[in-house]
Amino acid sequence: MSNPRAGKVAERIHQIVARRLDKGLRDPRLGFVTITDVRVTGDLQSASIFYTVYGDEQEQADTAAALKAATGMFRTEVGKQLGTRLTPTLEFIHDELPSSAEHLSELLAEAKRRDDESRSLAASAQYAGDADPYSKPERPEETDDDEADDDLDVELDDDFDEEDEDGLDEEDLDDDERRD
Repeated sequence: MSNPRAGKVAERIHQIVARRLDKGLRDPRLGFVTITDVRVTGDLQSASIFYTVYGDEQEQADTAAALKAATGMFRTEVGKQLGTRLTPTLEFIHDELPSSAEHLSELLAEAKRRDDESRSLAASAQYAGDADPYSKPERPEETDDDEADDDLDVELDDDFDEEDEDGLDEEDLDDDERRD
């Protein structure tokens, strides 16, 4: 309903029809009816009135027949109170939204029950094998070759400690100073 006027007309029709239903109809087939929505076409020529009925399928069918029989009376009432040049045609449509919502609520309750059941099973579950099934490479034990490499590293570090920034050690520096 992108047309703002159609939205205002739909709201007004909703009020008129609901007020008329509240006053009551003489038809004994009419059950407990609630108008849920009204939609009007952009040219304001047709209005769809959505309703729900409290009761079983027989009461819903009787109410649908009573509303269909009273459509002309409702259109006359809407025409008088609406104040437009043309009175829209009215169509009463049983709103399936509440039954769909109830079905969705049942499905959500079933999903919650299954989630709780799987959560309780997971709480008492144990691993089928090891807790960590992935194999990890074993570290080789240290050998005498590793110790020899460590000793060589220490000796090389000692040699570098005695050198200055030119790469000369202390003995070479002393020799250079004596020559000068």
